[in-house]
Amino acid sequence: MPPILNAQGLTKAFGATPLFHDISFTVSDGDHIGLIGPNGAGKSTLLKVLAGDEDADSGDVAVRKRARVGYVQQESVFADKLTVRDVLERALVAAGIPEAEREGRLRETSGRTGFPSLEAEAARLSGGWRKRLAIAEAIVTKPDVLLLDEPTNHLDLAGIAWLEQVIKETESAVVMVSHDRYFLENTAEEMVELNRVYADGLLRVKGSYSKFLEGKEQYLEAQSKLQDALKNRVKIETDWLRRGPKARTTKSKARIDSANDLIGQLKDVNQRTQTSSAGIEFAATERQTKRLVEFEDVSVVLGEGANARKIVEGLNFLITSGMRVGLVGPNGSGKTTLLRLLTGELKPASGEIKLASSLKIVYFSQTRELEEDITLRRALAPDSDSVVYQGRVVHVASYATKFLFTSEQLNQPVSRLSGGERARVLIAKLMLEPADLLLLDEPTNDLDIATLEILEESLLEYTGALVLVTHDRYMLDRVSTIVLGLDGRGGAERFADYSQWEQGKGIKGEEIIAASIAPGATGTAVSAAPVAAPASGGKKNLSYLEAREYAGIEAAVEAAEDRLQAAREMLEDNAVAVDPIRLTAALAEMDKAQEAADGLYARWAELSEKTG
Repeated sequence: MPPILNAQGLTKAFGATPLFHDISFTVSDGDHIGLIGPNGAGKSTLLKVLAGDEDADSGDVAVRKRARVGYVQQESVFADKLTVRDVLERALVAAGIPEAEREGRLRETSGRTGFPSLEAEAARLSGGWRKRLAIAEAIVTKPDVLLLDEPTNHLDLAGIAWLEQVIKETESAVVMVSHDRYFLENTAEEMVELNRVYADGLLRVKGSYSKFLEGKEQYLEAQSKLQDALKNRVKIETDWLRRGPKARTTKSKARIDSANDLIGQLKDVNQRTQTSSAGIEFAATERQTKRLVEFEDVSVVLGEGANARKIVEGLNFLITSGMRVGLVGPNGSGKTTLLRLLTGELKPASGEIKLASSLKIVYFSQTRELEEDITLRRALAPDSDSVVYQGRVVHVASYATKFLFTSEQLNQPVSRLSGGERARVLIAKLMLEPADLLLLDEPTNDLDIATLEILEESLLEYTGALVLVTHDRYMLDRVSTIVLGLDGRGGAERFADYSQWEQGKGIKGEEIIAASIAPGATGTAVSAAPVAAPASGGKKNLSYLEAREYAGIEAAVEAAEDRLQAAREMLEDNAVAVDPIRLTAALAEMDKAQEAADGLYARWAELSEKTG
């Protein structure tokens, strides 16, 4: 049987910017293809061309006769007044599904999607539920091939698990653009990277994402060997050409042509293998204080009266320097609300949030607020053509280059930037502000995998405190040192890492809450029914002696901080600095005080984990 989609010789450019050139791509029955590539490689455009929504500049796409193509775009937008039922029925009618089959298809799909009511208004759904509806709209027609562009965007962790199951169970071939590495690992059976570093414009490898990484490494190693071999041959031929006309007359014209051809090949390989990466590096302040933020019995309620919803209740939590907190929970459970509490934008209904004096907080909002009508130059440097980066004055053009922007883009309006480029602008702005506490709300959306890896490395090297909200499970696993799980009913629980949360509460807990806050007939969140608190799951209890130790450890930590501060002040005393004996004693006291403080913080963390 011929392929469902057969694209040959596709070329596409926007103005002078080439996306891809002369690429070929086929999709056959049963294929589950993960499509990746750097921002600007043309992944979304390729899906549009395959879906028939956009024409390539050259090349052809052949669709198998009577094959049906389902396509889910990055952003899911629905017309006003349409209900979930209306959206699904229109898709069935447009696909020519017989009327007798429509109701059965509609109910089967809405059940798989998790919608408790078909009468919810589509345009008023949250981002996660709109994404579910867009996927339902595509699969209700049982297409031969399903094209998904960043399908995990706006989905919470339970939604991503649901989507993975849908893809595993579908009989359709699937092509999915995604930067979610765990999602690709769990769903893709073949990987394609769209990238100009490859001779054919793309690299296709059978197997999961991890298998692809092995194949890519082998390809690049072979390219490196080819490059070295070409360099050696070009050197030999160039040396011969330089010997002068007399030597050249003894050789055939074919050798001269061969030398020029080799030089051209080497130039082509060099151009393809040149890669750039964003220079992401967050800077912390020199603050010595360990205790940065303390939540004391904090409760938050959003809304009033019958619409009031408890987000957090009785939260006690301490953020210390160097801590990297991963916030997890279903959409609507209060992750962004917690960040807004930290910035002071929201106030708790009860309890107190204590901030260290002069605490410097830098906040990356998921809404990506940038002024649309200003240029990239003014977005990065509002008042001049320079920025102050790590204590040095740097020209804005040089600074923009760190984030893969060209000098031509500096005078373009922000409105013309892609989602990934907007994210890089915001990260660039954040890096100009040294922070004690870094708040990142969904920073991974629209970033390509290479930039995600650089961002992760930067966060691992960052010495300040971090609170991270992301649905990227790989980043959560790699970056966070503690996970705070919100259940959507006001509860919060600590976990050592994302994997422990997933096993203990995780997806099952998210699905319960997701169902409880799913859109009802009015298109608004319905109230959660009372749910019994889950068992502690073998949580350790403190012994009598440990309980006494835990009760007094906060005072012990404060005393250790005072001792450490006194030791620092002693070292700064000029009289001590010029006296070798006193200086040696002061240094020894400094080391002992630091060791005692570190030991107490480690013990505090150990006892806190035991208490849950």
